[in-house]
Amino acid sequence: MTALAITRLSMREAVSRRLVLIGVVLSVAFLALFGFGFHALYSNVTSRGTDRVELALGATIITVLGLYIVRFLAALLAIFLASGAVATEVDSGVLHAVLARPLSRTSWLAQRWLAFVLVTVGYITLMTMAVLGIATGIAEYSPLDPVRALAVLALELVVLLSVGLLASTTWSGVTSGVVTFCLFGVAWLAGIIELVGDQLRNQTMQLIGIGTSLLIPSDALWRGASFYLQQPSALLVARQAAGGNPFAGSAPPPTSLIVWSVCYAVILLLLAAWRLRRRDL
Repeated sequence: MTALAITRLSMREAVSRRLVLIGVVLSVAFLALFGFGFHALYSNVTSRGTDRVELALGATIITVLGLYIVRFLAALLAIFLASGAVATEVDSGVLHAVLARPLSRTSWLAQRWLAFVLVTVGYITLMTMAVLGIATGIAEYSPLDPVRALAVLALELVVLLSVGLLASTTWSGVTSGVVTFCLFGVAWLAGIIELVGDQLRNQTMQLIGIGTSLLIPSDALWRGASFYLQQPSALLVARQAAGGNPFAGSAPPPTSLIVWSVCYAVILLLLAAWRLRRRDL
């Protein structure tokens, strides 16, 4: 087969699925609702002569909430694509026909993983730029570093795709999706527990959050990415208030988290390839 043929076919398959079509329709509806709501709220606040710093803080909160939903939609897309990547192909018999050609199981898996990475990263890039564009047009929103934020968000999707792919080599598509989504939810809950632990200076709660971030680093990556998506003046106010935002982080992602997340994704992808090589088709 030609180089990256499976990647091209998998991307075409992902885009042609009804799930993606529905996701696009819902995303456009979300952007319209976000733009309308943001404009209505911001116009109402500015008409009252609110202070510039408070305006920046309010715009940051609304924008980060919008981006949080975008990140959630992208995570769901990654989970659904990866959870059926292997199990569905085996059950339908498609994988038997594909592997009859001169193509190793590892190459097939890696190319599907690459296709899903391109689709999900492309989705979150477009949606993030759209939300930031709306916020900039309405409130002259100026995030700290959107490029770094997108890089960290892409890493979060890579992590989720690797988790879902490994699950898909072990269980059915439905079970893989449920397991991966539960891990995603556990990571979110652990992030909240760590945030509360920071406020209460409770070491046990902080350790629970850190330990869970090692097991599934998706929420820790979002918090790191959200730091770069906020306006500098809003970050300064949040730090002075010493309050915690359950939907965003107040510090950049540490290098150790980025390194661990990259190693985590690679290790899980290698485990998925190993599982597929040993699987009786």
